[in-house]
Amino acid sequence: MKKIYAFESKCLGCGLCEVYCRAAHSKSKDIIKAHKRENITSAIVIEEILQPKAVSYFALQCRHCSDPKCIKACISGAMYKDEDGIVRNKKEKCVGCLSCVLVCPFGAVRKSADGKTVAKCDLCIDYGLPACVDNCPNEAIKLLDDKEAEALK
Repeated sequence: MKKIYAFESKCLGCGLCEVYCRAAHSKSKDIIKAHKRENITSAIVIEEILQPKAVSYFALQCRHCSDPKCIKACISGAMYKDEDGIVRNKKEKCVGCLSCVLVCPFGAVRKSADGKTVAKCDLCIDYGLPACVDNCPNEAIKLLDDKEAEALK
């Protein structure tokens, strides 16, 4: 299964991955409308890493774990792994208990903007190539399988 890999050495911290993620998951599919009018939580977040003489950035999103703690913690059955191994969330089943948020070892599952459900990366399965990957200007985010990722390290 291919996953999203973030490469800290290439990330500029521009936040375009967050912007395009919100647009891809919005009703309008329009960047401006999604950002200004729709209450969409990005499934990817840019983390700032403070170092002694520099600042670097890292894109954080769901790792689609082989043994996901979020699924085990989900009391409503909203979190599940699909037939392709992608950890997904049925928002209509989510009761907003936030157990999945508490147990995610990466901090990649977050409370949604509406506060009623959670937001997490779904690899843009309904859209083709993930929006964050497709729109990263520096190719700091890539969709790779484990072998491809290991070759780039």
